[in-house]
Amino acid sequence: MSVYQIPDEYFFRLHHVRPRFKGDIENVLIYVAEEIVRVGERNTNNFIAEVNEALFQYPGNAHKELKTINNWRTEISALFGFIEHTETTEKPGRRAIELANNQDLVECFKVFLYNFQYPGAHIKPKRVLEQIEQGIKFKPAQYILKLLRYANGGKGNSIGITKPEVCHCIFNDLRVTRDNEGVENTWKRILDNRERKLTYNQSGDVIRYAGDILDYLEIANLLKTYDSRMYYLNTLEEEAIIKFCESEEWFDKYDKMIECRQGSLEEVKKYSDSWFSYVNRDMKNTDFSTDILSYIASSEEELQQLKENTKNAENVGVKELAKTGEVIETRIAKYYDTFTTKDIGDIGESLVHGHECMRIKLGNREDLIHLIKRIPTQFAVGYDISSVELDERKRYIEVKTTISSKPLHFNRIHLTRNEWNAADSTRDRYYVYRLLLSKTERKLFLLQDPVGLYKSDKINMIPSNGADITFDPKNVGQFEELLTWKN
Repeated sequence: MSVYQIPDEYFFRLHHVRPRFKGDIENVLIYVAEEIVRVGERNTNNFIAEVNEALFQYPGNAHKELKTINNWRTEISALFGFIEHTETTEKPGRRAIELANNQDLVECFKVFLYNFQYPGAHIKPKRVLEQIEQGIKFKPAQYILKLLRYANGGKGNSIGITKPEVCHCIFNDLRVTRDNEGVENTWKRILDNRERKLTYNQSGDVIRYAGDILDYLEIANLLKTYDSRMYYLNTLEEEAIIKFCESEEWFDKYDKMIECRQGSLEEVKKYSDSWFSYVNRDMKNTDFSTDILSYIASSEEELQQLKENTKNAENVGVKELAKTGEVIETRIAKYYDTFTTKDIGDIGESLVHGHECMRIKLGNREDLIHLIKRIPTQFAVGYDISSVELDERKRYIEVKTTISSKPLHFNRIHLTRNEWNAADSTRDRYYVYRLLLSKTERKLFLLQDPVGLYKSDKINMIPSNGADITFDPKNVGQFEELLTWKN
């Protein structure tokens, strides 16, 4: 078989920072985002020291060399823009704050890919200058999505693309990255190569950068793969895919140099801080927050069932209250009306509310279901759900929900001052429900009486605008099956 070769006059290899933790990237990013936000703005030396200390505490890092830890920090900062720089300080970037607060890793990767371009200050100035001198002006995620939409005729997702094809026919070909060749020509080239049964150099060091972007597109739920060989459009994300394809967003500080195909390292370095400001700009007009029910559903039928279950769970308490003649507070009724499938907190609380109602029903105490209520955030009572035991004692539940493409390992939870105080005053009546939603799993972990566990030295707690608690899930707490409400 013949091996496909890019004509020499069009060959230029693109690259970017490759995190050493790529195989564990979702766990690492959410941990680091939370730690960077906890550290807050500091003078540069103190910020670096505190973030490094946190990185040493990440599982498996305790005995790593300082050089490796520094590489972790700089790679995360460069690629994902989690850190912004001033003349004398470092501070959490908007993207780190969003991930720490929203716990939506899928959204995080969408925003990252939406902004990601060549050239950009995610690589060293010398490498940026090399791309400028080649005249490169390229947004990889946008081009790949446009190509697949064209290949599929704008309908369906039966036609996919491989990492070697993306590497050799898109990433490393100046006809695409410099000349902005139309996707129809690129797709024709790929089809011709398939028809001629040409092979590609598939060694890892050659295709890894194109492969990274495809993997990140999968984490962002924009592509899907069944065997990590062929990647297809995820048509359930059509709205987001169209936003990518139609976007005209571009970091333009290098444009004059690109037009002239020349510049200087000084000019390139001058725009480094501007790049990090750009990737951390306010993007409220571009909503990439995840429609969680669509994300965790494996089929259209399951999606409809989830929506129905969620709706029923929200309404069951109201119906039971009506039966008993109790008055429903207007503000709580209005709160139910604001429910959205793109709010992780709403979905998590709704799923747990349904779980609690079903737990009581299975315990043959349906007469108590009306006592299970979601508490609007603005009430600030320190928990999300007021529930009940089978013996009618109260159970106060704080729900912490995270969404990711793969199941996360976890050993930490942050409680606000209000939540920690509520846990202290209610002790063994207080539960933290940790709900982890992914494509393949819905895991529910229960931690009862966190203050009592801390005082008996079974978990660790660090005061941090509330409490950062860390623990070993094998020694404290328990996993439970997430129950689905059924009438």
